[in-house]
Amino acid sequence: MIKPDPATIKAMAEITGLPVDDDVAKRIANSIGPAFEGFMPVAGKLPFDLEPSTYVVAQNEAAR
Repeated sequence: MIKPDPATIKAMAEITGLPVDDDVAKRIANSIGPAFEGFMPVAGKLPFDLEPSTYVVAQNEAAR
């Protein structure tokens, strides 16, 4: 997981069909950067069974 830079934000926005200008891309990168930095110590270390979309399935299996 890497902290996205404005160029990456701009490219991702264009792919989604919601292009942004350079200033907006820079503001987005600056605003989400701290979240990426906060999660870097655990990036890639959380087990996949913590995926929320499988929670209901796991609960139903446990109830059987």
